[in-house]
Amino acid sequence: MIKTVAIQGVKGSFHHIVSQQFFDNDVKAMECLTFDGVVDALINGDCDAAIMALENSIAGSIIPNYALIDNRNLHIVGEHYLDIQHNFMALKGQSIADIKEVYSHPMALLQCKEFFKQHPHIKLIEDKDTAEVAQRINKNQLKGVGAIASVMAAEIFQLDILAHSIQTIKHNETRFAVVKRTNSEVVEAEINKASLKFEANHKRGSLATILNVMSDCKLNLTKIQSLPIIETPWKYAFFVDVTFEDFSDFKKAKSLSEIMADNFKVLGEYKNAKL
Repeated sequence: MIKTVAIQGVKGSFHHIVSQQFFDNDVKAMECLTFDGVVDALINGDCDAAIMALENSIAGSIIPNYALIDNRNLHIVGEHYLDIQHNFMALKGQSIADIKEVYSHPMALLQCKEFFKQHPHIKLIEDKDTAEVAQRINKNQLKGVGAIASVMAAEIFQLDILAHSIQTIKHNETRFAVVKRTNSEVVEAEINKASLKFEANHKRGSLATILNVMSDCKLNLTKIQSLPIIETPWKYAFFVDVTFEDFSDFKKAKSLSEIMADNFKVLGEYKNAKL
């Protein structure tokens, strides 16, 4: 039974919202400043699971988190898609004209850049977390300072929302991974998605050959992301997500890929949240 989940950020953050939506029971959120802190908490046994953002429909992949899951030998046991609605907020009694600076996570600033082009008097400053800025504004009663965060954050930290849904693209979704120390979470009959990692050598067509094996085994490639291997210049690791209808097809593809790919590794087997 899940009792404690590590999240990056504070209560009111999108990771906190995911922790409440994914788990049926009322889990306790363990607030961590960084994703490294999230992973350390999980490995040290301070929590039962962790939530880690992997990709955003506007800004793309969060590559360091793939590397963290891989390097620390963690396992993805589930996924959750969250509709990200960014709201511009500040202390009560202020208008947009009163705000001189807005602090937020670089990803949030990127997703809302068109809104702030309409308000050039506001200086954009990168910060480590969206909800933590809202918390800081409340704690220190900072006037003239804005945050970009969720409606939940505005409610928790008693801030006024000056503008709703300010993200450039209104349909803005982030995919989160639910991560544990072991990979024995979902019963085999319910598994229809997997996250894999492998390396391909420099021979012509080596990557295409591996991907063709997956296709021949009726696997649907939903994502492929390359990451340089630091120790070996110009060689890349590939992070791949696949979906399938029959687990036996995946097992066949896995057996063949273990032979054909270098350093093949299963990062997680779980239920597809997009069905």
